[in-house]
Amino acid sequence: MKVSGFTFVRNAIKYDYPVKEAIMSVLPLCDTFVVAVGDSQDATRELIQSIPSEKIRIVDTVWDETLKKSGRVLAVETDKAYAALPSDIDWAIYLQGDEVMHHNQLENILAAMERYKDTPQVEGLLFSYLHFYGSYDYVGDARKWYPKEVRVLRKRPDIQSYRDAQGFRKGEKKLNVVPINAQIFHYGWVKPPDKQADKRKYFESLYQPIDSKLETIKTWDYADSTRLKRFEGTHPKVMQERIQRLNWSFEYAPEKAKYPLKERLLAFFEKRLKRKLFEFRNYKIIHPNK
Repeated sequence: MKVSGFTFVRNAIKYDYPVKEAIMSVLPLCDTFVVAVGDSQDATRELIQSIPSEKIRIVDTVWDETLKKSGRVLAVETDKAYAALPSDIDWAIYLQGDEVMHHNQLENILAAMERYKDTPQVEGLLFSYLHFYGSYDYVGDARKWYPKEVRVLRKRPDIQSYRDAQGFRKGEKKLNVVPINAQIFHYGWVKPPDKQADKRKYFESLYQPIDSKLETIKTWDYADSTRLKRFEGTHPKVMQERIQRLNWSFEYAPEKAKYPLKERLLAFFEKRLKRKLFEFRNYKIIHPNK
């Protein structure tokens, strides 16, 4: 079985992306790994080159920031990396620059890839998500955080990154996927407050002109947060050094959490029905062995 990983990145140091950790977390599963490195204002390319692995191949790219509709430029950059993958691979593993896989779950991922390698109707594997917010001790517990997404997929010419690179589709058709027992650790909302403010301005600029109110923010106020819950598990080992460098304080204040009435009502009914209501799914779950 042949497996390649891929990602895209730009200004990883300037905006404090753990992209090095992301790549290293999945390298044990990959024969090769393609990184589309955009025209950065920092030493992002050197950062990727510093990863001690011969599996990595860099593709240099230039971002077209005029592609602002739905953050389209992010999907275009993802597609550049995806297109550069070897054509003979069985699976492609996709991670964004702030997504990390846990070392304890690599065997589960490998087993799922092997199980469905020769089942062509399975076009992707579906992962659950942990969205960390404010610190490495809390994860999002509100509907705004997408619960699942495809992060292993086939290498096919008709598959492209969708909208702002959250997932993948065949044109407008959703991929047929199978859920697996593995999680993506998403750290996009865990940065020093000044770095988070800078990152939010930059990220918003990829979608539309920056709001004047956001433009004035110098540090991100994590206290004015979404609803959270304490994380009781362990982090991927590749993140340990970064976590030890944690240099800001954050204490979750539930009374400040934004919890709209609509969300409270949905949570009430979901708890009793034991299923999600009106959940957006960028994929189609299938059961090939039934």
